[in-house]
This record gives sequence, structure tokens and C-alpha cells, in this order.
Amino acid sequence: MIWKNQRSPGSIPVSDAARLLGVSKSGYYRWLRKRGYDSRAVRDRPVVEEMMKIVGEKAGYGYRRMTVELARHGYLANHKRVLRLMRENGLIFKRKRWHPITTDSEHENPVYPNLVRGMEVTGPNQVWAADFTYIQLRTGFVYLAVELDIYSRRCIGWSLSRSLDTNTALDALQMALYNRRDENLSGLIHHSDRGNLSPTVYK
Repeated sequence: MIWKNQRSPGSIPVSDAARLLGVSKSGYYRWLRKRGYDSRAVRDRPVVEEMMKIVGEKAGYGYRRMTVELARHGYLANHKRVLRLMRENGLIFKRKRWHPITTDSEHENPVYPNLVRGMEVTGPNQVWAADFTYIQLRTGFVYLAVELDIYSRRCIGWSLSRSLDTNTALDALQMALYNRRDENLSGLIHHSDRGNLSPTVYK
């Protein structure tokens, strides 16, 4: 394949020319910079121009996809060089990520007292905590309801769902109860953060 950033016909590599003239390659570049000639900028210019064309057609490309696209257009550049050029020329676009809200503090359901405030948890099955989070996917996200044993910080129940609803939380709680079915749950407090599930003391 003939790359578009190859040397012009009849030219020789700078390293070979410097060796023939008995000078160092770095000294040659310093000599050029003193005279206002930025050889790297000259080498980079056609690549940057091509990157700008690609961004105009396919906005939002990161440096990895840009590296692949440049190669398809006949421009050989490694990903470190592409990243540097994108940063220097303002071609990196940060996507605004939308974070789903998993806590609704303005609901009309009753807000129950916090039974675990100031409580010292000294063993398992004293306090379980229910919580919601989400998992980002390529084409969206799913909600994850979990039940944690506060003492061990172990997940003892979970449930995945496309929607944020009470049934998902209840499914996670049912799994936790099943997993701890052979253990003593007397006095267990089930705690959730301003959710629809009331704090429950198991007797």
C-alpha cells in the first residue's frame, strides 16, 4: 500500500542525510526550529486536515476510531500521535452522559423513621440495606436492585430490570430472604433510603 504521508520521490530519510553530513538528527531539527521551521508540524498537517474532514462527516469519533479511519483513508499514524493531534487541534468531543435518577425524595409515600441512625452493627443479619443503581449498556441501561448485609457488605440478593419499580426491589428482597433462610433473622432491620419499602424489624 502506498501511504499518503510517505516521502516525496528522490528524498532520503533525515537520519541517513544527517549521517552522511556528519551531524546529529536532533541537531538538525534544532537548527530548523531556530529558523522557524517546525518539521513535526509540517508532517502532521496533512494528517490533521484529513482528521478534520473525518470529524465533519462523523462527529464524535474518539482517537481509537479515528486511528482506524485514518488508516482506511491511507494515513498511517499510531494512536498516541492521533490522540496528541486531536487534543492540540480541539478535535476531542466529550459526550454528555445522562445518569438515570434512582432516588426520588419528592414522592408522596410516607417517609419512615431511620431505625439504624447511630446504631453500631456488630454482626451479620442485624441490618440489611436495599439500594438501586444502574448499569450502562451500549444501547441504554438496566436498573439493578440489591440487598446488602451491612455488617459484611455482602450482596445477598439482587434483581435486574428495564424499569425502576417496586417489584424489582421486592424480587431482590425475596432472593436475600431465600439465601438466608437457614439463619436466625430475629431482630433484623431492613433499611431503604427514602424508598417505598418501610423499615421492617423481623421478629
